[in-house]
Amino acid sequence: MNKTLWVGQALLAAIFLWAGGIKLVLPAEQLAGPVPLPVGFLRLVGVLEVAGGLGVVLPGLLGVRPELVPLAAAGLLIIMIGATAVTLAGGLSVTVLIPLVVGAMASFVAYGRWRLEPHRGGAPRTGEKR
Repeated sequence: MNKTLWVGQALLAAIFLWAGGIKLVLPAEQLAGPVPLPVGFLRLVGVLEVAGGLGVVLPGLLGVRPELVPLAAAGLLIIMIGATAVTLAGGLSVTVLIPLVVGAMASFVAYGRWRLEPHRGGAPRTGEKR
């Protein structure tokens, strides 16, 4: 289970570092989506996504406050709930699967690191049993 959670954490980190980074570097005109949202709000979401992306991997890798990993994953889940609502409000019913799947992954990591396999510090070593 530990390795599965690490894969989920790495995927979440990659997704949110990319998505948040895009929101921070793109010009305001290119941030327009199906529902008009203020640019400042989108930049804030970008900062939160980058912070969450770092938060699902760094505490576990560094062994510093690893109990923050499930909290970061829960924060990303909240962002994905909002993304799902905005996607539905924009009338993009098929595309809603993307935030739903990413939200489910964040939920799995949050629950897994909170209850199933809490971090004990450090990244898993090859062949290590925890």
